Amino acid sequence: MKNALAMLQRGLSRLWSRVLVQRLDSTNACQTADAGLLAGEVKHGVEYLEPYGFTSTAHSGAEGVALFLAGDRSHGIVINVADRRYRLKGLKSGEVAIYTDEGDSIVLKRGRLIKATTETFILNAKNKVVLNTALIETPGAIKAEKSITSAAELQDKVGSLSTMRKQYNSHAHSGDSGGMTGTPTQGMK
Repeated sequence: MKNALAMLQRGLSRLWSRVLVQRLDSTNACQTADAGLLAGEVKHGVEYLEPYGFTSTAHSGAEGVALFLAGDRSHGIVINVADRRYRLKGLKSGEVAIYTDEGDSIVLKRGRLIKATTETFILNAKNKVVLNTALIETPGAIKAEKSITSAAELQDKVGSLSTMRKQYNSHAHSGDSGGMTGTPTQGMK
């Protein structure tokens, strides 16, 4: 009985292994990993199956799990890779995050808040970006290559565009020979 259990245990232990990623190759349709297994065993070019819609290329030294179907160590698959060196810590129960080793992250926080942290955020949209929100705030400047249009009033801390237009279109100056000039001949529209 002991021999049968020992053989069963050895057989089961050949089905999976913890791995230490030595290198990931993301140039193919399916990433491959060079991975160190337990007892110094090394496997090269092991397929790394990622969840649909997500991909990442971890650094050397990341950890993972490899499965070997029917215990055949000649053809395995890596099913998960994690890197405790860079993992975000302190998330609340239910929160979700993606992150990099450089400190970039997108965190879906409790209270229906999404927090993105990076140095430069580029959004590419071929047709347009729609922001369905009551307010957009920024402590910095807003720059546009082309015009800024508004269906409502354009306003800053000093006043509104319509107030400025009204003042410009109705203003007059003292003339060189006394008297007042007329209002501008070309009004601001």
